Amino acid sequence: MGRRLAVSAAALVILAVVVAALWPQLLTGHDPNATDPLASFRPPGTGHWFGTDQLGRDLYARAVYGARHSVRIAAGATLVALLVAVPVSVLAAFAGRLADSVISRVLDVLLSFPALLLALVVVTIAGRGELSLLLAIGLADMPGYARLLRSRLLVVRTAGYVEAATGLGVGPWTSLWRHILPNAAGPLLVTATLGLGVAVIFASGLSFLGLGTQPPTPEWGAMLAEGRSTLAVAWWAGVFPGLLITVTAVAVTVLGRDLRNRFGIGKVRP
Repeated sequence: MGRRLAVSAAALVILAVVVAALWPQLLTGHDPNATDPLASFRPPGTGHWFGTDQLGRDLYARAVYGARHSVRIAAGATLVALLVAVPVSVLAAFAGRLADSVISRVLDVLLSFPALLLALVVVTIAGRGELSLLLAIGLADMPGYARLLRSRLLVVRTAGYVEAATGLGVGPWTSLWRHILPNAAGPLLVTATLGLGVAVIFASGLSFLGLGTQPPTPEWGAMLAEGRSTLAVAWWAGVFPGLLITVTAVAVTVLGRDLRNRFGIGKVRP
């Protein structure tokens, strides 16, 4: 019962975040960038649910509109990681022993570095901005996904139904796309769901450092950075963005673990 309640709560949180990302106007009628110096540092209340910042901007509206950027970066980064990981892992599994050895060693080297450090290196080279941040996180997460899919491909390609299809004259590429890849992708998709929560934290962390979206664009990590300097006089400016990041990451993780348990997939780490 407790597990079902946790999964239901997580699903509601993710639904609310998705609505905020796609249709923020449904959740607030305030302009996230509208300033009102006379209303600066107002505490949370009926007029401003999350209070206001030093410029009098409504923090609830900024949090709602900020979901669009945080979610877009996290989802885009996960998509980039998967789009790169799939061909890399297919090449490693089917291009021969030499290609597999070279690709595996490169992936091992990349996995030896913390993903956040790799993302920092990429975004430093590519420059600041949402697109650079998305690509940086995606490329940093890619090695883990590629290693997982490669191992699954090596197992599935020796399955009886694949050998039977080959014996019936099915070509290798047809067998790959019709039999091998669909049956090997399950653990990857579940792991990618878990990885979304990590991507949200990475995106917010890099934006907190000033490497993501630039002011006055609302984004949870950037809002947290702005609120850090005013915690002594306006605790709400930093608490609510941090709470949203935490709750969203936890909700995605809860759903990902539930999917993993439902499909009987062993514990994996992206």
